[in-house]
Amino acid sequence: TTTRTTMTITSNDVLKAGCTAVVTGASSGIGRAACIDFASRGMNVWMVDIDADELMPAREIVKGKCVSEDQKVEARTVDVSDEAGMELLAKEVYSNGGKCHFLMNNAGVGRGGGPLADMATVQFTMGVNVYGPIHGCLVFVPKMKESGEPGIIVNTGSKQGITMPPGNLTYNMSKAALKCYTEGLEHDLRGADDPKLRACLLVPGWVNTSIALKVAKAKAIEKGESFNKDSVFFHEDKPADGAWMPKQVVDYMVEEMDKGHFYIICPDNDVDAKTDKLRMTWTMQDITEDRPPLSRWHPDYKEKFGAFLKENS
Repeated sequence: TTTRTTMTITSNDVLKAGCTAVVTGASSGIGRAACIDFASRGMNVWMVDIDADELMPAREIVKGKCVSEDQKVEARTVDVSDEAGMELLAKEVYSNGGKCHFLMNNAGVGRGGGPLADMATVQFTMGVNVYGPIHGCLVFVPKMKESGEPGIIVNTGSKQGITMPPGNLTYNMSKAALKCYTEGLEHDLRGADDPKLRACLLVPGWVNTSIALKVAKAKAIEKGESFNKDSVFFHEDKPADGAWMPKQVVDYMVEEMDKGHFYIICPDNDVDAKTDKLRMTWTMQDITEDRPPLSRWHPDYKEKFGAFLKENS
């Protein structure tokens, strides 16, 4: 038997001058912060978002971070839930000798509901949060493989797709499905004869982004009401103390990626990494310990969960 050793692809291989990043959900938050970081490294950046009004000013900010006149910063308005639109994007990125070395499927929506949410809501949330990243992978990964150059695919998940807190089941479902897909993608990529690609699951904690703001704005528009962004508890321009800023998430992502980690579980100013792991362990043990589902929020288990945290902290 022969043992195969594989080199871990790191930021040194793909986040450098001359390489190209494609980022969805790039008009604000984590996506925009990632584009700023990549531009400052001398990379070409393709910024993708459905929100044209936010995307164009974001592109100007990113262009301002470029370190060379040779760099290209492109912005495209694309709905990631539309496979044909994503296919056209990939063709354009790869035209004229272009390539993709870092694919960040980051676009996401927070809209959702409970177990009886209407199908329009379910399909909308799944369309962006699950099918969006799958479309990104379907149209870019074969081309990335064909190039023979190192590449990294990052899909942005959520802790809600792991610990499943009650309150937004549709969103939890979408992020759980994305976790499952990304795990399978990484398994497939590492099984290649000469693996040049790897995948990571980015799992932010509480972050000052506009995801909650956009949900509130969409609801107001649907009801024909005026919208005041100051009414939203937190967002990037009104940061909450307990939440990280998007740049912190991007810095942490690169750090953890370079350690060879697949699961990039970000802490925040309220919750440390150990507490996150204990919450995830408890969730998985609902199955292995024959407890009711979501026992962490079950009145009969509230004290037991508290004791579990205390004993293991």
